[in-house]
Amino acid sequence: MSSKPFVRPPPARRLLVVACFATFACFASQSIAQELSDLQADEPVETVEPDNRVTGGKLLLTAGVSQIEGAGGGGLTPWALIGGYGESGQFGASAYYTRVDVDDYSLDSYGALVGIHDRVELSVSRQVFDTEAVGAALGLGQGFEIRQDTLGVKVKLVGDAVLEQDRWLPQIALGVQRKRNDRGALVRAIGADSDTGTDVYLSATKLYLSQGLLLNATLRYTEANQFGILGYGGDRRDGHSLQFEGSVAYLVNRRLAIGAEYRTKPDNLNIATEDDAWDVFVAWAPNRHVSLTVAYVDLGNIVIRDRQRGVYASLQVGF
Repeated sequence: MSSKPFVRPPPARRLLVVACFATFACFASQSIAQELSDLQADEPVETVEPDNRVTGGKLLLTAGVSQIEGAGGGGLTPWALIGGYGESGQFGASAYYTRVDVDDYSLDSYGALVGIHDRVELSVSRQVFDTEAVGAALGLGQGFEIRQDTLGVKVKLVGDAVLEQDRWLPQIALGVQRKRNDRGALVRAIGADSDTGTDVYLSATKLYLSQGLLLNATLRYTEANQFGILGYGGDRRDGHSLQFEGSVAYLVNRRLAIGAEYRTKPDNLNIATEDDAWDVFVAWAPNRHVSLTVAYVDLGNIVIRDRQRGVYASLQVGF
C-alpha cells in the first residue's frame, strides 16, 4: 500500500494552537462581560436579527453547528434541527472544516449542507483519518490515510424547537447517512464485512429559550466501526445495532453556548474493543455567517492505542 512521509508537528506549532485557543477564550469572556454591561445599563438588547425574505430567519445558534459526518447538530451527534438559518419558506446553507487531533491519530472532516424550508436537510462530507506513527507500527506506512465520504438526508417530522415553546413535544427528525470507505481491502483484512454502510437515525430536540437550555437525544441504527473509518460490520458481531447519542447545551447568551455530548458505538471487531465517545464544547457565533466550536474530545480505544483524547476545533460559515 502507498505511504507518504510524515513529520510530526513541532512543539512550537502545538504551543501556537494552544495560544489561539487561549485568545479565543479571552475574546469570548470579553464578549460576555460586554453583554452583562449592556444589560445592567438597561439598554435595549436586540434578540432577533433582521429577517430576509429568502434566507436567515432563525435565531443565532439554533441551527446548530456541523456534526463530524456533515449533519446539522453538535460535533459528535446530529440534532433534529435543520441546518442553515432558513425558516419555513426560506433556504439556508453552510460549509465547515473540522480538525480532531488526539494522542496518536488525527482526523480532518469537511463538507457542506443545504436546508430547505426548515424541513429538509441535504449534506455531503469527507473524513480523512491519518494514522500517523501507528500506520508505521501496523506496517501500513507512516501517516497512512483512510478516507470516507458521507451523503446525508434529514427530514423534520413533527414539532418546532423554537416556535413551540408552550408544547412538551420536541422537534423530531429522521435522518439517513450513506457512507463509503476508500480502503476496502484494508478494512476487510482487519475483520470488517464491508467498506460501505448506511446509518439511520431518529433525533428529538427540545429547546427551552427562557432557560437557555437545549436537550437532544438520538437513536442511531448502524454497523459502522469508528464512525465507518474501519468499515462496517465485523468478525465479532455483524449487522446493525441500535446506539444512543445525547447532547446538552446551555446558551450563555445569544452568541455563546457551552455543552457536552455522548455517543455510544458498536463493538464489531475482534482486533480491538471500541469505546464510546464524548466531548465538552464551547460554540461561539459572532453573527449568523460564522461560528467556531472548540471541544475536548475522548474517542476511547482506536485499534492498538487506548485513551485517544485531544482537541476538536471546527469552523463553519453559511447563512
